[in-house]
Amino acid sequence: MRYFVLFVLPVMAIFLQSTLFGFYNINGVVPDLVLIFVIFFALFNGAEKGAVYGYLCGLLEDLFLGRFVGFNALSKALTAYIAGRLQGNVFKENIMVGALGVFLATILNGLFLFLLSFIGPIFLNIDFNMLKMLLLQSLYNLFLAVPVYIWYYNASNSGVLRHGGER
Repeated sequence: MRYFVLFVLPVMAIFLQSTLFGFYNINGVVPDLVLIFVIFFALFNGAEKGAVYGYLCGLLEDLFLGRFVGFNALSKALTAYIAGRLQGNVFKENIMVGALGVFLATILNGLFLFLLSFIGPIFLNIDFNMLKMLLLQSLYNLFLAVPVYIWYYNASNSGVLRHGGER
């Protein structure tokens, strides 16, 4: 059941990003729900597993949204790896760990996407509007991270995402 839920979460997140949150955008900015789930997975499962999950979720997002295939996969894998390195050093029971982690990871993911644009078919030029959009997305993700983190924490400790088999 755990693996099924881990597959459904990014699919549901991509669906919500492209439909519901398309209507509830802030100045054209939608949250990156896939990144939120990837960061939480990395915080609870470590750097290596987080990077693999981040890569797979990013690849799924790239394939579904028809963007440059591999950009989100690589950026989410790198971001998840860094977040996963913090696994043993943070107090996961604190909601602020998840919220602040998502805020910083959103900025880091944006930086990785910018750096990857140097090797890709499109070059991103950083200007004030792009930085403003990144900050808005970071704040949007921060706002959504709090209730999602509460659910994810409970699901990882005693729910469907718990290690060690079925409930």
